[in-house]
Amino acid sequence: MAGALLALASSYASSAAWAGAQQYEALSASVQSALSRSLADQAPSGTGFRDSLESVAWLSDMSQRLERSIPDRDSRLEFLRAVHYEATRAGLDPQLVLGLIQVESGFRKYAVSSAGARGFMQVMPFWIRLIGREDDNLFHLRTNLRYGCTILRHYLDIEQGDLYRALGRYNGSLGQPEYPTLVRAAWQNRWEYPRSPLAGDTAGGSADTGGALRSRIASQSLPTLR
Repeated sequence: MAGALLALASSYASSAAWAGAQQYEALSASVQSALSRSLADQAPSGTGFRDSLESVAWLSDMSQRLERSIPDRDSRLEFLRAVHYEATRAGLDPQLVLGLIQVESGFRKYAVSSAGARGFMQVMPFWIRLIGREDDNLFHLRTNLRYGCTILRHYLDIEQGDLYRALGRYNGSLGQPEYPTLVRAAWQNRWEYPRSPLAGDTAGGSADTGGALRSRIASQSLPTLR
């Protein structure tokens, strides 16, 4: 079953990425303000790694796995460092974010969906108006990842940690099994990394471990694809 899911996820990533579209929802003033603060584009004060050894090990491993999608080594390492930092900043497992990007855009920086979602994490432009700044560029690497991770964290929070529903909201396919199943397959079968600790709570939210999220989504008994 795992092999079939991985093959399906890979086929979507290599052809038409399974990009959806977050749905516009009115936000309360307090939520809007909190999300805007989370987006604040400050230069990283450090990395999400506990030490240099962990950084080298993770980057080396992930770089080898990503080489086919992003051939240029410098671009690949810049991308991976940004993913790790933004994911841990938002209290997300970097491996989950890599799986989501694989399914959403196939690691294409300038991907645009039919609904207008943009960049690696396929962020809808209405988010700029809601919580960002007018000149935010969703094709900019760190801007796109900052938005995407902030939005996914927001959906996880409003769904009380239910990753299946949070992923459905992120893709604009709430209640449908295909997208969460594909992200889970990519996450667990291509990007699994046993030593994937998160940095502390650096985004003002609760950090979550990859293992806890995997257990949570597995316990939700996702419907299988037919």
